[in-house]
Amino acid sequence: MRHLPPSHSRPLRQRVLGALVTALLCAGGLASPAVASSAPDTVTPKADNGLALTPPMGFNNWNSTHCRADFNEAMVEGTADLFVDKGLKAAGYQYVNLDDCWALPQRNADGKLVPDPVRFPNGIKAVADYVHSKGLKLGIYTSAGTRTCDSTGLPGALGHEASDAQQFADWGVDYLKYDNCNNQGVDAVKRYTAMRDALAATGRPIVYSICEWGSNKPWEWAGDVGNLWRTTGDISDNWASMLSILKQNLPLAAAAGPGHWNDPDMLEVGNGGMTDTEYRTHFSMWSVMAAPLLIGTDLRKASDETYDIVTNKEVIAVDQDPLGKQGTVLSSGAGRWVVAKEMKDGSRAVALFNESDSPQRISTTAAAAGLPKAAAYTERDLWQHRTYSTAGTLSATVPAHGTVLLRVRADRAWAKYPSAVDTGISGPLLAEAGKATGVTTTVTDLGRVPALQVGASLTGPAGWTVKALSRASAPAVPTGKSLSTSWQLTAPPGTAAGDYEIELASTYRSASGERIRSGQPVPVHVVVAPPAGSPYLSDLRALSSSNGWGPVEKDTSNGEDQAGDGKPITIGGTVYAKGLGVHAPSAVEYYTGGACSEVSAEVGVDDEKDGKGTVAFEIWADGRKAASTGVLTNGMPAQPLSADVSGARTVRLVVSDGGDGNDSDHADWAGARLSC
Repeated sequence: MRHLPPSHSRPLRQRVLGALVTALLCAGGLASPAVASSAPDTVTPKADNGLALTPPMGFNNWNSTHCRADFNEAMVEGTADLFVDKGLKAAGYQYVNLDDCWALPQRNADGKLVPDPVRFPNGIKAVADYVHSKGLKLGIYTSAGTRTCDSTGLPGALGHEASDAQQFADWGVDYLKYDNCNNQGVDAVKRYTAMRDALAATGRPIVYSICEWGSNKPWEWAGDVGNLWRTTGDISDNWASMLSILKQNLPLAAAAGPGHWNDPDMLEVGNGGMTDTEYRTHFSMWSVMAAPLLIGTDLRKASDETYDIVTNKEVIAVDQDPLGKQGTVLSSGAGRWVVAKEMKDGSRAVALFNESDSPQRISTTAAAAGLPKAAAYTERDLWQHRTYSTAGTLSATVPAHGTVLLRVRADRAWAKYPSAVDTGISGPLLAEAGKATGVTTTVTDLGRVPALQVGASLTGPAGWTVKALSRASAPAVPTGKSLSTSWQLTAPPGTAAGDYEIELASTYRSASGERIRSGQPVPVHVVVAPPAGSPYLSDLRALSSSNGWGPVEKDTSNGEDQAGDGKPITIGGTVYAKGLGVHAPSAVEYYTGGACSEVSAEVGVDDEKDGKGTVAFEIWADGRKAASTGVLTNGMPAQPLSADVSGARTVRLVVSDGGDGNDSDHADWAGARLSC
């Protein structure tokens, strides 16, 4: 549902009179509407049209422009220019795709689609010709319904499949995104198969992208219908949304392959709602999943860092590997994900992904990734662009929300490369101003030969005291062993609560004499213990927060995507003055410092969604689930939820989507408070 944020309801047009719909559909050559999909359990995937033998790469305007006026001919042609000028074409990007709002609301007298003359004064064919002149391809959008998803109500293709497909072919379109709005309850397989056949009948090669939001499990039936199919609802430009979609798409690896791809939606890289670390994770994981790579940021405004991420050719090569395997999950405990992807040359791409809010060491082995037994291996870090050797352990201390992406192979020439060394730190790092905090660092040799002249260092912000309590250097560290150093870290009295960084670094010499230094910033949270009594969480500073739509709101409902746009918290008709308004998936974490005994709240779906929304609530204490609800729905009265958190340093409030997607999942922690 590209054009409806997760909190919005489906258009009312979907409930038009059945008799009129039946007449319309029969006129278009389809069977009468069916209320529910009758998709078969499995379909043998076939790339019948010979297209998209690797995942499509390109651009789509929706995430950056929606239907605003700056989506127009100049923007599209300017994007094609940037593909060439900024190296995107050279990196493999081909498709410049138009999303909704390119057409007028009404067809012409002949039933044909009419491009908006204000946005596209020279028509779509002229734009296609321009894009083709750059050696690129043009994509277009419509919906498998009577109208598209935009509230204006632009013409959909349901009942007009043959005519619209022929128009697209005549214009020189190379890619069709086919959405799911206003579908009138017609069977999904019938609707999407009708457009497949219409596109094939034109004789023009057009990549076919099915966008039915995963509602009818297209991975079970779309392999011989489309070249790619959306597996989830729409992505939003925030960590919680990206993470939720990632987790929904990962289990579907068996359905993907050349010509038929799982599509977890477009890229948000560069749109500003995530950090560069999170965007690198986004790009890494989409590549390991062999997902389509469709840039969703306005390239006219993109930063150098954004271009660096989306043009990383070594990461793109993982996505575009011709074997066409989607990566599979090897492990995922405690937010430490290992995902491995088989490559055509026999190597493996291995993603070490840290879901958590603190640095974590994530490990696997070459054997677990599917590589044969060997004396040693080489691993190429695809973001550092450096190659190391390893005895077989693949390990890294990965920053919060970060991903280390490796390409690993059995390699007889492993001795040419320095040993891989993992430099790690214990976490989370929470410090009260004026009080010493203990920290432990490790420097671990993963190579076949010892790391020599090994050292570790830790540097704090100006005015902070950092003291080593044990040795911070060693003449050699053997394979599989570590230099472990205890440190004492103290923020000066009066340091304001907030997020700071310390610099962790290690140095060592390889067997060939090369001196290697590795450094990384590590976040430290300066925290304040909660006051004694029963403080409301909405009056305290959160350590971290993530939210499925817009920001977490204090003392109001979630509202929409802007800060401060919520309403009074209301559950089952009862209004609450205090609390947190969130949208699934959501997590909000607080520092309790071992001084509190209980978290309590009244929880439920906010009334602002008029009967929609299903969620589940959880309270976690120091990584342990302390309490939870079952699935709660809109209209239910608030449910009391409390948890014993005695001795915990942190508590986390989590809301999941109830297992049915996160449409309209506005959740309230009404009156949420601590007992301290």
